[in-house]
Amino acid sequence: MNAARHILQTTFGYPDFRGNQAQIVETVAAGGNAMVLMPTGGGKSLCYQIPALLREGVAVVVSPLIALMDDQVAALRLAGVEAAAVHSGVPSEQLHQIADAVSAGRLKLLYVAPERAVSEKFLRFLDHHLISLFAIDEAHCVSQWGHDFRPEYRQLGLLAQRYPHIPRIALTATADSQTRADIKHYLHLQEAAEFTASFDRPNIHYQIVEKNNGKKQLLDFIQKQMRGQSGIVYCLSRKSVEDVAAFLRENGLNALPYHAGLPNETRTEHQRRFTREDHIIMVATVAFGMGIDKPDVRFVAHLDMPQSIEHFYQESGRAGRDGLPAHSWLCYGMNNLMLLRERIAQSGADETQKQIELQKLNAVFDVCETAGCRRVPLLRHFGEASEPCGNCDNCLNPPVRFDATESVRKLLSCVYRVGQSFAAGYVISVLRGKADDWIARNRHDTLSTFGIGADLSEKDWRSITRQCIGLGLLDSDPYHFHALRLTEAAKPVLKGSETVLLRPLKRAKAAVQTPRGDWLRTEREERLWQALRQWRIGRAKADNVPAYIVCGDRTLQDIVRRMPKQLSDLSEIYGLGAAKITQFGAEILAVCARFAAQQNDFEEMA
Repeated sequence: MNAARHILQTTFGYPDFRGNQAQIVETVAAGGNAMVLMPTGGGKSLCYQIPALLREGVAVVVSPLIALMDDQVAALRLAGVEAAAVHSGVPSEQLHQIADAVSAGRLKLLYVAPERAVSEKFLRFLDHHLISLFAIDEAHCVSQWGHDFRPEYRQLGLLAQRYPHIPRIALTATADSQTRADIKHYLHLQEAAEFTASFDRPNIHYQIVEKNNGKKQLLDFIQKQMRGQSGIVYCLSRKSVEDVAAFLRENGLNALPYHAGLPNETRTEHQRRFTREDHIIMVATVAFGMGIDKPDVRFVAHLDMPQSIEHFYQESGRAGRDGLPAHSWLCYGMNNLMLLRERIAQSGADETQKQIELQKLNAVFDVCETAGCRRVPLLRHFGEASEPCGNCDNCLNPPVRFDATESVRKLLSCVYRVGQSFAAGYVISVLRGKADDWIARNRHDTLSTFGIGADLSEKDWRSITRQCIGLGLLDSDPYHFHALRLTEAAKPVLKGSETVLLRPLKRAKAAVQTPRGDWLRTEREERLWQALRQWRIGRAKADNVPAYIVCGDRTLQDIVRRMPKQLSDLSEIYGLGAAKITQFGAEILAVCARFAAQQNDFEEMA
């Protein structure tokens, strides 16, 4: 472990291991197998990169996306580590060079896609070389319970059979109990040491709002809380992506669309700009982001409700990977829930899979509807107990629930009297006594519940309906026009033996939370910070890599705090290893020296 810490500090520039990283590194470096569950930004990559540098041979890293492979390789090379990626975008002459590097023992990490890792041609190549370890990233892809199921991942189990004495490590940021069981089963890791870090991301502030003109709500959120920050906005459809990106641009924001319907060159250019420029907002379908390693995304906004907690956790987790304050914002509504349920019902999946997906969707809806801490049910989904976090909208601005039993009984009674055969909009029209030919044809204008809810608006009744679904008093049938149905839990409410407390129908505006680092306390620090950022942009363009690969925001912050004056001072800076200090340590010192000289001139004039 002394050797491991030496690599951690001199190659990667980190002072010490975090959480259970040291135990994982020790296990794999010693030849043991491991299954690692660690949140985004928790340092999973180091858990196999350092053992790869400690062991003889080349480590084979299975990764599902080209962009992620290329970013990892670029970062390793900048840190002085010999690494390469093999994928469809690599020309044949470069493939020969990579093969030669493996044969010569120069290459320490080789990134490959899962389908290549199990191809007979590639396996025969590995048979003739010394392999240090196998790392299987995004291991949740092995499971149909997971949120990114990929059948080719299940074939990776053959690595255990073909190379039984080579250590294997499977890593993921999101996996519930069923997914974990599948990872162990299909990758033959039943006897592997299991390491689970806390899934909590305390630097992320969670805020969930009920949809009421979603685009305007999104604009207000960005302008009031996140102006000038890089972020991702997720939408359900391609059309919505295009509309929202155009709307944000019309309002002065630097927004780009990303979805599968765009030409490849457009998607590639937009992704390049997002990773290499500041203040870009990417509006995208969920196809975007899995391969993005950008640590300084300050917010992730969902303009529609995600289809599972795993999706929400992984997508929102792309904010604040550097550990600095970040924001997750979600806007949801009843129509959003019904659309997702309909998609599941009409999908080609078998009934078991549909039920799995409906359960996952309902779990997200419960998080949206809770009046308590958002983080508690999120973490509970991954088997982790927690106390209220103090850093979500409900903790900072607790909703005061009120006795809504009478209104709820009216709603439940109306659902029953229309035969549990109609969707929420129709039931609400009956409650409010709306004159409608359809209602008249069904003779529902003669029901005792017709018009008994005229004192509340349609929006109020939708809020009550949504909360009743969240409380399990009502369900909707995705196979029958989303008809509302009573559940067993509704019976005691209808009988008058149970009280129902709901959140206010008109919520007070939450206090604005702006997750910006409070370390920039003086004008002097701000000026040096901006000077270092400009240097980083120039250096990244010269090296043709994303700016965060040169160094992250935490590294720049440490430089501002410490104001290094000589090369030996840089070894104390977070994230600066020996290779980076050699490559551009003199440039960093020059920026600091210029700033110090300008500061002295300014003080003399003052």
